[in-house]
Amino acid sequence: MSQPPNVEAAIRYHEAVARGATGEELARFFHEDAVQHELPNVLFPDGVRRDLPALLQAAEQGRKAVSEQRFEVHGAIASGDQVALEVTWTGTLAAPLGGLPAGHVLRAHIAVFLEFQDGRIRAQRNYDCYERLDRSAGTGPAD
Repeated sequence: MSQPPNVEAAIRYHEAVARGATGEELARFFHEDAVQHELPNVLFPDGVRRDLPALLQAAEQGRKAVSEQRFEVHGAIASGDQVALEVTWTGTLAAPLGGLPAGHVLRAHIAVFLEFQDGRIRAQRNYDCYERLDRSAGTGPAD
């Protein structure tokens, strides 16, 4: 079954992020005036807002922090130029983070809301709910 174009674009965007897309490969998904807002979570307790240059810089930093990542899209809803996705993210640390060793697998349950303009993401809001980050929780999502 065919998805609405903005849902397809949202899924392709997440696939590109999972591959470690940066620079122009990532920028092509975004409107030049794009803003990303990551709501407060365990990694960003105060939340964070990024314009396109900051978003691209964060992607570069992410490549150094995470050796592998995956997004599993559980559902998508589109209304006009807006798309909401329910996603599970897993990422393997490339370098230690706090008390967590390289190789530790992080897992987050995410609601992401994307607003499109001319087929590109103009605004992104993430609600990231991370599973326990302590080492006693194990190193894999099945623990």
